[in-house]
Amino acid sequence: MSLKTKLLAVTLTGTLAAGGFAGINSLTENNSQVAAKADVSKENVSQKPPKNVIVMVGDGMGIGQLEVARLMEYGKEGRLNMESLENVALMHTYSADNTVTDSGAAGTAIATGSKTNNESIGVDENGNEVKSMLDAFQARGKKVGVISNNTVTDATPAAFTASVPNRWSGQAEVAKQMLENEYDVLLGGGATYFEPKRHDGVDLVEKFEEKGYTYVTDRDELNKAGTPDKLLGLFHSSYMNYKTDKDDVNSNEPTLNEMTKKAIDVLSNGKDGFFLMVEGARIDHASHAADFTGIWKETIEFDNTVKDVVQWAKNRNDTLVVVLADHETMGVSATETMDIEGLKAIDVSPEFMAGKLVIEDGTATAESVKSVFKEYANIELTNEEVAEFQDNIKDAEGKVYAAYRTGWEIGSVIAKYNKVGVVDRAVREESTTGGHTGNMVPVFATGTGSERFEGVLDNTEVIKLIAEAARQEYAHPAGK
Repeated sequence: MSLKTKLLAVTLTGTLAAGGFAGINSLTENNSQVAAKADVSKENVSQKPPKNVIVMVGDGMGIGQLEVARLMEYGKEGRLNMESLENVALMHTYSADNTVTDSGAAGTAIATGSKTNNESIGVDENGNEVKSMLDAFQARGKKVGVISNNTVTDATPAAFTASVPNRWSGQAEVAKQMLENEYDVLLGGGATYFEPKRHDGVDLVEKFEEKGYTYVTDRDELNKAGTPDKLLGLFHSSYMNYKTDKDDVNSNEPTLNEMTKKAIDVLSNGKDGFFLMVEGARIDHASHAADFTGIWKETIEFDNTVKDVVQWAKNRNDTLVVVLADHETMGVSATETMDIEGLKAIDVSPEFMAGKLVIEDGTATAESVKSVFKEYANIELTNEEVAEFQDNIKDAEGKVYAAYRTGWEIGSVIAKYNKVGVVDRAVREESTTGGHTGNMVPVFATGTGSERFEGVLDNTEVIKLIAEAARQEYAHPAGK
């Protein structure tokens, strides 16, 4: 059992005092606005606590990403599904040590109510381990799960399920803690961190199966799995594929929507309800690459998943659904000059394009650079642009970047040609977060207890509002 589970102290209460919450020290002691925001009049507050809570995180999904997706999918008069949710707020996202957060610190704030430093997960700014709302609901007897089309061990899902001092070196440890804590559903990428080729040689998949988990590796196996008591699904060694690339790589991965539906089917078998976190992670990855086609496709997939989750919840009337972003990435905006048709004509990701470059003598050949941009983006580069691109895809030691990072540079060129609104590559280059911004992000909520989500929030307040709706209070361990 992990330290996080050992330290978990949950006190269930029938009713919380209006605005009261004796659990998150950083909220009760440092933010005088919290109680005022939560002091919702009795006639407007749901009297029955939600049996189920579903938190849906669009990673990197700011207002700009929503507008780009809306315009490209539905046109200027169209609306996204999440826009129909009746309660809307804006949220600040800064971390303990930076005005601009990374996903680890942002996920930790949302999941635990504690600010932490960038690159940290499940610990406070002093390195002390803190528990998440998922842990609290599990301790209450509810079934719990996390889904991501990233690695299931990366920043956002890890913030709900583990504690590690550094997100970049801790994914194998996150997988180990997931096993120790026996969360009911784990679906996503990242098989590398569970298989025997881990640095310690331990076959975690085998150990999960020994604990009674059904293990699936592709869409077909997921569909055939039924509703087992516990489910582990790992559909890629690393990140799951971009939606734009799935046909080109002959992927048999499930969609975010399919994973979510299966998770709900499994978790809803619990008589005491459940907690589920769903992450649309590749919105952020597309944004890092200034890939507006990817932003469009990934955001729409996430939004369609929101639609189905909300419909499921409305049919039951016992579920709180909270949809939000953890931060914004690359200052994305829908400009007047944006060439929507040109962007729609692109049908693979910049990362896929990077894999088509020919590397000879430590550089991408000029012929392959010109060919890739012409074939996949309908862009004819000049010789000067080719030379600049060849330099931009090399690190300080002169080595060509990995495909994902080379894809950032490809995406920036495509973005420039299609006249979109996005942070310049030079700014991204100097950013410790790879282009995140400090922009406020949207929060949408519906269902039992959702009326609490209004106004301008801090990311540490999400857990407080959910806990109040669920009539649950809990405290960090003494001294933390």
